[in-house]
Amino acid sequence: MRLNYLLKTLLYRLRGEYTTERLIKMGMSVGENFKRLHGVILDPAHCWLISIGDNVSMAPRVHVLAHDASTYNFLGYTKIGRVNIGNNVFIGAESVILPNVTIGDNVIIGANSTVTKDIPSNCVYAGNPARYMCSLEEFIKKNRELMKYRPLYGKEYTTRLKVNNEQKREMLDDLSDGLGFVI
Repeated sequence: MRLNYLLKTLLYRLRGEYTTERLIKMGMSVGENFKRLHGVILDPAHCWLISIGDNVSMAPRVHVLAHDASTYNFLGYTKIGRVNIGNNVFIGAESVILPNVTIGDNVIIGANSTVTKDIPSNCVYAGNPARYMCSLEEFIKKNRELMKYRPLYGKEYTTRLKVNNEQKREMLDDLSDGLGFVI
């Protein structure tokens, strides 16, 4: 276990990144069941201003910034602000969360969104700047309806369980006309 931690820490350092554990030691607050995929940047320069709740997932290349240096050249100071991310939040790939933002509970942020203002609980936001798309309830209902007639796949169709070439071909064929769902 200790060897895995050391290897992970070394890999992050080689990439110029910080592990979640290191950021917590530096003052960042993180709840239970936090999932951080590759390339996520949690502002190491001001990580103690970042608070992340329980059951939060950040897709690849999400940036959470507690500082904004746009004022530095002109004023000699960098803007800083707290970032609070609630419970049960998913933040899509390549999204940017700017300083002085609170994201409520039960929120989905669509891929490639820029969050510049607070986001209330129980909703879906997307875009640049991120804007309201629908309630979380509407989002779930819409996708639950899709699941009734679109393909559903188990864990065996993921790289976690080594999806095979036949399964890949099956998915390619099944998804030629739209979306499907995988566990």
